[in-house]
Amino acid sequence: MNRRAALLFLALGVAWGIPYLMIKVAVNELPPVTVVAGRTALAALVLLPLALARGAVVPVLRRWRPMAAYTVIEIVVPWLFLTRAERDLPSSTTGLLISAVPVVGAVIAVLGARFTGEPGERLGLGGLSGLALGMAGVGLLVGFDVGGSSLPAVAEMGLVVVGYAIGPVILARYLSDLPGVGVVAVSVAGAALVYVPAMLIGPGLPARAPSAGALLSVVGLALICTALAFVLLFALVNEIGPMRVTAITYVNPAVALVAGALILDEQITAWKVAGFAAVLAGSFLVTRRPTPTGTPAEAPAVPEAPVVPESLARA
Repeated sequence: MNRRAALLFLALGVAWGIPYLMIKVAVNELPPVTVVAGRTALAALVLLPLALARGAVVPVLRRWRPMAAYTVIEIVVPWLFLTRAERDLPSSTTGLLISAVPVVGAVIAVLGARFTGEPGERLGLGGLSGLALGMAGVGLLVGFDVGGSSLPAVAEMGLVVVGYAIGPVILARYLSDLPGVGVVAVSVAGAALVYVPAMLIGPGLPARAPSAGALLSVVGLALICTALAFVLLFALVNEIGPMRVTAITYVNPAVALVAGALILDEQITAWKVAGFAAVLAGSFLVTRRPTPTGTPAEAPAVPEAPVVPESLARA
C-alpha cells in the first residue's frame, strides 16, 4: 500500500468510525427521526448532483423494486434503529456491536443458499469456530458491558446488524452491475423522502435551536460520514482494489471505541476489548476463504462484498 492509499485508508477509517460519536451527540438533543432526516437530506443534496452529472441515476431508477428493498433494509430501518439505540447505549458499544455484521452475513449467505438450492460455500470447521467466537464476543459486550435497562436498545442493534447483513445480498444479486454512485445517491435520497415528511408530521422542527455540537454532528454525519466517505471510498478502490478495501470494516469499530473514550469519556473496559477481539477474530474466520490443498498459503482474504453502498451504510 503506497502513501496515498495509506492516507485514504486512514481517512476512510476515521470517516466510518466517528458516526457513532456524532449520533450520540446529536440524539442527546434531537429526536432520532430528526437526526436521520437531516443526515439523509443533506447527503442527498451532495450526492444526487454528482450521480446526475455521471448519468448514474436513470439506470438505477429502472431497477426500482430491488432498489426500494435495498433502501429500506440497508438504510431506512437500520439508520433509525441505530440512532434510537444510541439514546441508551454508549457510542463505542454500538460501534463494536456493528462489527458482528460479517458473522451474521456469513450465516445468512449459508442459509440463503440452502433455502434456494443454489450452490454456496459451507462454513466448515473454521467458519463454525468463527461463528462461535463472534457470538461469544457479542455475549461479552451485552452481558458485561450493558445494563438490563438497555436491553431494548441491544435488540434494536440486532435489527441493525441483520439489516446490514441482508442489504449486500440484495445488492449482489440485483444491483451489482449498476454504478455505485447512483445506487448510493438514490438510496440516500429515497431514505430522505421517507424521513423528512416523517419528521415534519411527527416531532416537527425543534422548538428551540439545538446546540452547535448537535447541529455540527448532523452536518458531519451527512457530509463527512456519508458524502465525503463515498468520495474517499472510490479513490481508495482505484488505489488498492475493491477486495482489499473491505478490510476497513475491521478498523471502524476500533475508531469508534477510541473516539468515544477521548471525546465522550466513555470507559474502555476489559469486556469491550475482549468482546471486540472475539468478534473481530470470528469475522476473520467466517469470511476467510480456505487455501486449496497443495497451493502456497496466501494472505487471508477479506469478505467479497459489494463495496460502495454496503460500506457507506455501516453507520
